[in-house]
Amino acid sequence: MKKTTLLVLIVAGVVIAIDQAIKVLVSTSLPLGSAWSPLPGPNPLFQIAHVANTGVAFGLFKNLGLVFIAVPLIISGIILVYARRLRPDQTFMAMALGLTLGGALGNVIDRIRIGYVIDYFDIGVGMLRNASNFADWSIVLGVILLAVGTLLDERKQKQPKESEAAPPSNP
Repeated sequence: MKKTTLLVLIVAGVVIAIDQAIKVLVSTSLPLGSAWSPLPGPNPLFQIAHVANTGVAFGLFKNLGLVFIAVPLIISGIILVYARRLRPDQTFMAMALGLTLGGALGNVIDRIRIGYVIDYFDIGVGMLRNASNFADWSIVLGVILLAVGTLLDERKQKQPKESEAAPPSNP
């Protein structure tokens, strides 16, 4: 197995382990629908909550059931195929793919196991309040890093190699 493929799998495994561990802690410590605020007040900006999310990241598009199992599994398959094609020097891309893969699978595990995703980071105020989880944030970070990595890789590919560089001119 290639180094970059192994890195994708390790990062994904770590993301899944952290996400699932927090979900177990939240679901055993807080009743469904309740929240705990480390900084209490009338309208706390951040809470740890126990939320049943039937939608996707950040509670969007609720109640589409099997679609939210099938689509992440298809995307996970695409990530695994792409990961096998990474060059050995693409460790940044491997980490980004691992974050995305781990996040997708972390939420799929919940959907298969209990029929919804456990969200626990409750952030915001009023209408801008939203619940999410470590898997969601891993997906977001992974996609951002994939975009950055793609841009950096394209820039690197466009740079002329030393052997192709023009010789210095004499003044």
